[in-house]
Amino acid sequence: MRILLDTHIALWAIADTAKLSKQVISLLEQKENEVFYSMASVWEIAIKYQLKPETMPVSEEEFVSLCENTGFTQLPIEAAHIFLLKTLVRSKNAPNHKDPFDRLLLAQAKYEGLKLFTHDAQFPYYEEACVVSI
Repeated sequence: MRILLDTHIALWAIADTAKLSKQVISLLEQKENEVFYSMASVWEIAIKYQLKPETMPVSEEEFVSLCENTGFTQLPIEAAHIFLLKTLVRSKNAPNHKDPFDRLLLAQAKYEGLKLFTHDAQFPYYEEACVVSI
């Protein structure tokens, strides 16, 4: 399986694995699974760390280093990912979703054929097959 980690899941995987189920940890550790972290997450962490470092457990540099040391693969942001944003459709009854990083992660997963592991309640409203709520 090819897996893209939502920012929260990536942070938990490298800094607070107690928040992940044993099943998810097992999937992340299986050699046949390729696990990705997005440059969108690095960008999001950089902004949040600069604005409120007390709410972010690591800086963007530490995040990249920990992801690389864990064996996760970096997923760059491509123009094709951004172009795919317009195809993401939410149900009309869905609550407002203002997080551009989430939408970019979803577009990346959709374009690259990855399963997006997330704990965010907003993602299922997109009804995309790539979303895996954990």
